[in-house]
Amino acid sequence: MTSSPSESQDASRAEPRLAFLAVTSLIFLKPLLRKALRPVAARLYEAGVTANQVTLTSLVGSVLVGAFLCRFATHSPLFAILPAWLFVRTALAAIDGTLAIEFGQKSRLGGILNEAGDVVSDAALFLPLAFVPPFSCTSVALVVCFAALSEFVGMAGATLSGTRRLEGPLGKADRSIVLALVAVAIAARGRLPDGAWIMVPALCLGLAITIWNRLRYALAERWSVAE
Repeated sequence: MTSSPSESQDASRAEPRLAFLAVTSLIFLKPLLRKALRPVAARLYEAGVTANQVTLTSLVGSVLVGAFLCRFATHSPLFAILPAWLFVRTALAAIDGTLAIEFGQKSRLGGILNEAGDVVSDAALFLPLAFVPPFSCTSVALVVCFAALSEFVGMAGATLSGTRRLEGPLGKADRSIVLALVAVAIAARGRLPDGAWIMVPALCLGLAITIWNRLRYALAERWSVAE
């Protein structure tokens, strides 16, 4: 059975061109993590732990880790803490989502905490790089602003199309992977090569593409629903 021209047109609008540019590691990691950590989430639920408490734990932990590394940024081996915490943060996000969706703890307050927590946590965890040459406060602040804007555009997608946009290539999980690799390099080498400055424009470009992807997918979904 062949599709009609109108159906083909709808499908093309629902799936924007260059869709591969929107791929994010979250697509692969999220289901695996939620499945692996569901028993942990179930035990926490039985113990009376809520999704909002998990979200706040992740936020407070990120701020503390970021502040600690800013204070002791000259002690490069301490940056080994960052990838370990990023793994914990990712696990907490999976547990938070499982508690909210599968255990009936989804709420408007939880959504606000989750979105605000991601933006603040990203800023706190990227900030220590401002004290590591060849990066600067200005360059790190630029990356943080692009990252925050990508999340705001993702949230705006819920208003435009009813769906929170999570497209990449630099979603939250992808940024965590990049940040973890940089932290490992700092901890192992003691310093970064002078050429590492190129990471800032590369990250900004990746985040700009992420913003574009999230906006175009939200608009494409809105148009398809409207028709």
